[in-house]
Amino acid sequence: MAIMSPKEEIMSRARGAFLGLAIGDALGAPAEFMTRGEIASKYGVLRDMVGGGWLRLKPGQVTDDTEMSLCIARAIASVGGWSLPAVADNFATWLRSKPIDVGDTCRRGIRNYMLKGALETPPNEWDGGNGAAMRNLPVSLFTLGSEEMLETCTLQQAHVTHNHPLSDAASIYLGRLLHLALDGRSLNQMRREVEELIVRFPNFVFDPYKGLATGYVVDTMQTVFHCFFKARNFELCVIDAVNQGGDADTTGAIAGALAGAYFGEEHIPARWIKKLDKRLVLELRELAEQLVRLSPAFN
Repeated sequence: MAIMSPKEEIMSRARGAFLGLAIGDALGAPAEFMTRGEIASKYGVLRDMVGGGWLRLKPGQVTDDTEMSLCIARAIASVGGWSLPAVADNFATWLRSKPIDVGDTCRRGIRNYMLKGALETPPNEWDGGNGAAMRNLPVSLFTLGSEEMLETCTLQQAHVTHNHPLSDAASIYLGRLLHLALDGRSLNQMRREVEELIVRFPNFVFDPYKGLATGYVVDTMQTVFHCFFKARNFELCVIDAVNQGGDADTTGAIAGALAGAYFGEEHIPARWIKKLDKRLVLELRELAEQLVRLSPAFN
């Protein structure tokens, strides 16, 4: 196998991250709102894209996790840089398209933008959901090489719908973890980054794992950390995440993005990529490369 240059390796990891997000989303969506016991009873271990679930999805069909991430990625790519109004416009166009699934907090924030032009939702103690973190991968790709840019753009896109300290922290630290993974850093370095998050926000302690995989951003990130740090490969990480049930499409999407960035595109099972819409796969790969090319790391 040909040895990749450092930049080629980053591109492989970037493509792996965006594909991984969509794969985790599509794999987990049929198990959304199910318990681990219900999943085990119905599927044994859910390891293939079977479709169905409460949304009656086609096998390989993605949901709001991937679609909102695409909104951000397309905005950055079309402008050639960061534009919060472009991101918000894409969210609004997406919401008007009557998507198959929209979280309540996301819907409320986007409608607030559509009706009032508000680019920032007021702080709300009840907005600690995972909707901002789940879609932040494109920001992480675009800001590779600049922690300051990562934080600024993350908070701006998050606050269109979610303005909550735990959502902010999860989104920023997930971005930092993705930067480390894209740079090919070790699992130990990534674990130290999570320990720093836990020092600042002890809510995120994930060892021992509490077994909660709800839409609350703390439960989501605990599940992602638990599955990612013990997985030996991409496949095991994503399967473990979605089989926890709860908000399985989002834990699957975030775990898939992180594992895709860490292990690289070439380690994603081909059977999963084949199940996704071919046009989607092409766009995910192209956008991943475009975003990284725009990043400080490449300029």
